Amino acid sequence: MNILTIPFRNLRRKLPRTLLLGLVFAVGISSVVTLNYLSSVVGESLEKKLTAYGANILVTPKTETLSVGYGGMQLGDVSFDIKYLDQTAAEAAIRSIDLDERISAVAPKFAILTRINDIPVGVIGVNWEQEISIKSYWAVDGTLPDREDQVLAGSAAATVLGLKVGDPVQVEGATFSVAGIIKPTGSEDDQVIFAPITALQQATGNPGRAHFIEVAALCAGCPIEDIVAQIREKLPDVEVTAMQQVVQQRMATIGFVKHLALIVSLIILVTACFMIGLSIFSAVNERKKEIGLMRAIGFSRVSVFAVFCLEAVIVGVLAAIVGYAGGFVASLELLKVLELAEGATLTFAPGHFVATLGAVSLLSLAASAYPAYRASCVEPSQALVML
Repeated sequence: MNILTIPFRNLRRKLPRTLLLGLVFAVGISSVVTLNYLSSVVGESLEKKLTAYGANILVTPKTETLSVGYGGMQLGDVSFDIKYLDQTAAEAAIRSIDLDERISAVAPKFAILTRINDIPVGVIGVNWEQEISIKSYWAVDGTLPDREDQVLAGSAAATVLGLKVGDPVQVEGATFSVAGIIKPTGSEDDQVIFAPITALQQATGNPGRAHFIEVAALCAGCPIEDIVAQIREKLPDVEVTAMQQVVQQRMATIGFVKHLALIVSLIILVTACFMIGLSIFSAVNERKKEIGLMRAIGFSRVSVFAVFCLEAVIVGVLAAIVGYAGGFVASLELLKVLELAEGATLTFAPGHFVATLGAVSLLSLAASAYPAYRASCVEPSQALVML
């Protein structure tokens, strides 16, 4: 009998209580592991969902402006030497950055002011696939365009122009048909008409040109400033601006998910620590006679302290192994039923497993420290009194 075998014998002797404590602790660890995995994976998936509600980086050509004033009166700024973006080259440059995997959508725009039915209206040329990927909140009466001769009309623009689904529309000499009308969004989208960018460029004699490009970037895995800096390096002659308000709103949403998981995890771990502490306290009270005998035959206070701490650590490590395996499996199953986790992947992380074992061991040790200290304070005489 030695300091290493005593904890195992004590745990085996009280097997039902040991199993119950280990099971409860394992369930707590499993919950923490599941929350940890889900918060990381779902946070990533959540941001991908949020990119469907607009871009967060704006790429525009540099424009020269002149501030005009006279007689102390400021008349405003006048833009001159207006430039365009080379659409193909700019899109290729954005897609070629080191953090290209963080780019969700690249949506070029070509904007003109024209007259339809003798009424001035803005027409925005877009790439349908990219635009719809960042405007999934659009609700359309009719259908989304699937041809190069179809347009979408904003609700206010359609009302003013008297447009209905299927009506023909003349834009700069080119004929289009209204595929659908966007229901009110409360944004600038209501005031304009969206047309295929290639057709609009050809109609205005500006093939391959774009006025600006909206980029939807996933910024949960790296700072948005890094993505902006890399785009600027690839496109040194353009203005690249992060829409900080959009970025902050998205990061706040993702941060809320992760912080909630962290708080719940801490509550579970604290509860588990209290349970271990109470269990060791109970064991100390039940085994005062045994502790007194151990002291009487030569066990030091440090040895008694170590015995009870080892019991807690053994239970904690076994619970950690079972709980981690259960949490990982539970995460895989939950990902199948969470719509936010579509396309997400979950991989076993050995480093995370080792860190979990270490953390649980330390928590078990900390939870049992005071009860073990109380056990080490039992005097040999108490064993004789209880005989």
